[in-house]
Amino acid sequence: MWKDDLPKPPVGSFETCVRCQKQFTMTKYTVAANPPPGYLCHPCAKSSGSDPFKKPAAPRKRKPATDKRNAPTLDERRLPSLASICIEVISKHIDDVEALGDIGAMNLDEIAKALAKNRSLNAENATLFYSVENEHLILYDVTNLTPPALCTLASLNPNLTNLRLDFCGHMDDSVVGAWAAGLPQLKRVELLGPFLVRAPAWQAFFRAHPDLEGFLITQSPRFDVECMRALVQSCPNLRELRLKEVGQLSDEFLVELKTLGRQLTYLDLSYPGNAEAIHESALIDFLAHVGSSLEHLDLSGITNVTDGVLFRGVKPHVLKLDTLILANTTQLTDAGVAEFFGTWQGAPLSKVDLARNPDLSDAALVALIQHSGENLAELNINGWKGVSEDALKHIPKSVPNLNKLDVGFCRSVDNFLIKDILERCPHVQEIKVWGCQRVSEHCPRQRGVKIHGIESARIF
Repeated sequence: MWKDDLPKPPVGSFETCVRCQKQFTMTKYTVAANPPPGYLCHPCAKSSGSDPFKKPAAPRKRKPATDKRNAPTLDERRLPSLASICIEVISKHIDDVEALGDIGAMNLDEIAKALAKNRSLNAENATLFYSVENEHLILYDVTNLTPPALCTLASLNPNLTNLRLDFCGHMDDSVVGAWAAGLPQLKRVELLGPFLVRAPAWQAFFRAHPDLEGFLITQSPRFDVECMRALVQSCPNLRELRLKEVGQLSDEFLVELKTLGRQLTYLDLSYPGNAEAIHESALIDFLAHVGSSLEHLDLSGITNVTDGVLFRGVKPHVLKLDTLILANTTQLTDAGVAEFFGTWQGAPLSKVDLARNPDLSDAALVALIQHSGENLAELNINGWKGVSEDALKHIPKSVPNLNKLDVGFCRSVDNFLIKDILERCPHVQEIKVWGCQRVSEHCPRQRGVKIHGIESARIF
């Protein structure tokens, strides 16, 4: 644009515009006249269509194909049902509700769950769930209910036969005493967190309920062997027993429980206070006495659950099992579990949880699926870090009725396995893939199936 023999004048010098003949100061933005020679002042340069101060337009970026594509199964928001809207409104203004009326047991349960999410259940609104006609009562979070409020529960629900309370940390001896007198027809009780109840109160409660068929508690550090003895002696019809995370659980408890042989159908002794307090020989002897009628067995977190317990305890004596839970029993071996399922004559299982057993791998999984695959609905192999891709492929091939699956921290799980499961398991509703780094945000999805744990996944 500039002539070689006429260099551009220095910045700051004065020049005359060749168009308007006005004097102006040279800058680095000064434009040369076209045709040359000479220069144009800024007004003349702008009027000629070349504005030196105008910034160049940024190049337009093309949208990635993945952003433009709209997958209805992922992005479509379905309108909530009228019932769910009503439940949300009721739970939000629960303190202003005078009566729930005849809304049905299912809706009442949904309201109780909604209140538990924000812990808004208290002594004032809890009475909305009470009725003289109640035979079953479930409250999912009674953290805010004091002992007097829990005693009132017995007075206003005298005909209860089935009671479940979660997070009942305020429950004490006075509450158990009120229930012993005020709930004469109680046959099943399920409690989470009755920390404060002492042994004499438990014993009196058992003596007051000789027809008790189900006693399921979690986290009760004061429940001792004397309570266990009173339960067995006072409640001869006991069929369901859960002593989960009970601090004093030991071999002595198993000795007392032997008298319930051939009638227990549900047994949960998981995660005792001392993981080594229950020994292998005691477990084997105990299963020989009570195993013939068991349908649900949970021995999670007991260190001395070994291959020997499977071969000498479960295999010969426990043949009616439907649910087997042996999570965090790290002495189990891959070869031992594989041989157990390969030779066990028990009925096919519908639920198996062998999570957090890092030594279990291909042989155990293949043998388990060959034994129970057709009937299996829930499978948890979380933490089987060594299981291979080939072994995992047996899940979509041979478990058609799968409903829930946890393959967290199984390193070989990838998008293709998830896709295969979604296509071949029509009843699947939930898949957990925590810690599976080969499962990406591009993992296939399907409406009605919840997939938890995908790294870098968008939250809809």
